[in-house]
Amino acid sequence: MAIDLKAVEQLATDQSSLKAAAGLAKPAKWSGIGGSPDGALIWGECAGSGANPYRVMADLRDLGNKCTCPSRKFPCKHVLGLLWLNAEAIVPFAPADTPAWVSDWLGRRRGTSAAKPANNAPSGDAKDLRAARIVEPEAAEDPKDAARREAQAARRNEETERAILDALDALEQWIGDQLRLGLAGFIDDATARCRRIAARLVDGKAAVLAGRVDELPSRLLALAAGDRPRGAVVELGKLVMLARASRATPRDAEVRRAVATSETRETVLADPQAVRVDTQWEVLAEHVQTRRDGLVSQTTWLLNLAASGPRFAMLLDFFPASVGRRGSVFTPGERFRGELVFYPSQQPLRALLVRRDAAEETLAPEWPAPDEALSDALTRPLLAEPWTIDIPLLLPQGRIARDDAGHAWWQSGDGTATLPVASNAEGLLCGTDLTRAAAIWSGSRLTILAAQTPWGRIGSHD
Repeated sequence: MAIDLKAVEQLATDQSSLKAAAGLAKPAKWSGIGGSPDGALIWGECAGSGANPYRVMADLRDLGNKCTCPSRKFPCKHVLGLLWLNAEAIVPFAPADTPAWVSDWLGRRRGTSAAKPANNAPSGDAKDLRAARIVEPEAAEDPKDAARREAQAARRNEETERAILDALDALEQWIGDQLRLGLAGFIDDATARCRRIAARLVDGKAAVLAGRVDELPSRLLALAAGDRPRGAVVELGKLVMLARASRATPRDAEVRRAVATSETRETVLADPQAVRVDTQWEVLAEHVQTRRDGLVSQTTWLLNLAASGPRFAMLLDFFPASVGRRGSVFTPGERFRGELVFYPSQQPLRALLVRRDAAEETLAPEWPAPDEALSDALTRPLLAEPWTIDIPLLLPQGRIARDDAGHAWWQSGDGTATLPVASNAEGLLCGTDLTRAAAIWSGSRLTILAAQTPWGRIGSHD
């Protein structure tokens, strides 16, 4: 079963969507392309601006379609791009088992009316396939205009750096005030106080740092009451170190990412020195959190199943809370072969997914061996980035148990290491012999992502 480009043209809402689809009808933009044996269903994953690709699917029998992107156009450019690939046979849609995410969508739409080609283009905005194919030549730029634009960009960068430095001065003065007035008062009024300085940081172009300060009260409240003063000292101390590192090296990409903004996807992919790892990965867990600034952070933790390269990878996406819950492109426990590109860092962790394929059937079920020295795994990232909040760990054989007060603790099998565990250690995790455990250390407690046991894998919510 196949369609032609005329159907794609009719389905597009307007010429701009058709033009965008033409730009996506390139094999390099896609991974995981496949189709059902009868050719009725097609699917694929399209690289977007975030860390995770968008999952795109279509039913060629009635042109019903679905994409996980937040676009308000229906169909979006990713659906049109997938259909364009199929219409011109640009890539093979090899017959394969229908992925669970496609089956879920198909089950939800079963019994609904067939999708109709869109005829809602604005009057006078005719859709033209030939025009969509045309690659507009870049106009020659006047050297004077180029020089003027570069000067304006340099001036904006200087103004931004000056604003950030002023904001950092205000932050350090604020921290000194909290210590002078006493930690007890700070802890009791942390939400209001942090929100005020966070607003100042936003005005000073230090938006990422502002988000970190705004979330500080929630991290303190997650601690036991007796641990909060120590936790406050640690949190404020890390902010001071980050502020001084930013003042010393304002253009360092790693520091700037923690204070102001991160590099674009295009910049990371174009960096010839970026760490690239093509290997087998396991999805450990996904954390979705609504932030105070109205954005939703979607964090996916991956484990490198090979012996070389960064052990963990973190895929991080942000989207407005107003668009509602987005469907995940990953399932905890699934394995795949994929290429990741890591953001520049002394301890590479945050990454972008470039390509994803099915896992090899011969892949061994065991995780890699944990770090030989747990103390080194805890301290090494802090030596590189003292302001780090979350440190991923692969723990050796151990067990989680509760003390008389009901607090959960992880203890190594040989009894040489004991670490407090967050309240998510419920259900099967407690009391079970854990041959391996992947966790996040926040400086005061472990958050279990997933674990392996003698009888199988369990996640944090099992």
